[in-house]
Amino acid sequence: MTSGSAWRSVARQLPVRLAVGAFFLNSGLSKRSADQATAEGLQQFASGTYPSLGNVDAQTFTRRLSNEEIAIAAALLLPVVPAAVAGAALTAFSCGTLGLYLRTPGMRQEGSLRPTEQGIALAKDVWILSIGISLIAEDFTGRLGPVSTALAPWRRLLRH
Repeated sequence: MTSGSAWRSVARQLPVRLAVGAFFLNSGLSKRSADQATAEGLQQFASGTYPSLGNVDAQTFTRRLSNEEIAIAAALLLPVVPAAVAGAALTAFSCGTLGLYLRTPGMRQEGSLRPTEQGIALAKDVWILSIGISLIAEDFTGRLGPVSTALAPWRRLLRH
């Protein structure tokens, strides 16, 4: 990638990385000082969809969640972290929260993907998923050249 195209890529990613990074940093820091009742509520909510989380102490779960959110924020806010790495972290995290949205009763309207009032907080993670995928795609297409160039080996393989 030429230095000019690298700067254009950074400039395109900057608003998204700053906004989502700041959001994750705030969320992670706010969980740092969660009281016992808040920690138990978070852990119970998550363990309803992911039962193995019920075996983790509530404060430990909340501290780990906080650390994960702060790590994602750092990946987004530090320009030395490649977009694909930051995008992969966002994508993985949002898949987990979208799992909560899809599997937790009362988050969606009956027979629909449309959120209820309670589900809006999790439904918005579809945006975070799309941002993560976009960061991954931009990083790979920017480094490897146009998509057609990146797919050339597969085309040759399919012709044989």
